[in-house]
Amino acid sequence: MNKSNPEMKPRILIVEDELESQKYFELILKKKFDVDFCDTKKTMYSFLSKQNYDVIVMDISLKDGVNGVDLIKELKRNTSEISMPIICLSAHAFSEDRSKAEEAGADIYLTKPVKSQILITAINELIAISLEEKKSA
Repeated sequence: MNKSNPEMKPRILIVEDELESQKYFELILKKKFDVDFCDTKKTMYSFLSKQNYDVIVMDISLKDGVNGVDLIKELKRNTSEISMPIICLSAHAFSEDRSKAEEAGADIYLTKPVKSQILITAINELIAISLEEKKSA
């Protein structure tokens, strides 16, 4: 549910540099969510300056040499984005990668390839938690 208009689909920003992954995410998410895609730090900040998102899905490895974990840290330091839920997606399945992402501020860590229902459930979970926190604030 979009915070600004409850009638609208939730807005998701996918930060992913692989075109095939973008196509997959669009296919599985477009029915339930409004989805935007970006593939660099610069384009991510451009999207965030123009639009409010309910959840960010962040890949760890991006093509502009920026690590997704570092971007999560940056976002969590920025007071306007600190409460925005972030799902970290990675092909790295090691526990140290998960720990680094969680320490950076990722709310959920998923490994690729991710099953569609797992990703959708994670997004819906974070949206529900975010809405609940806003109600009780």
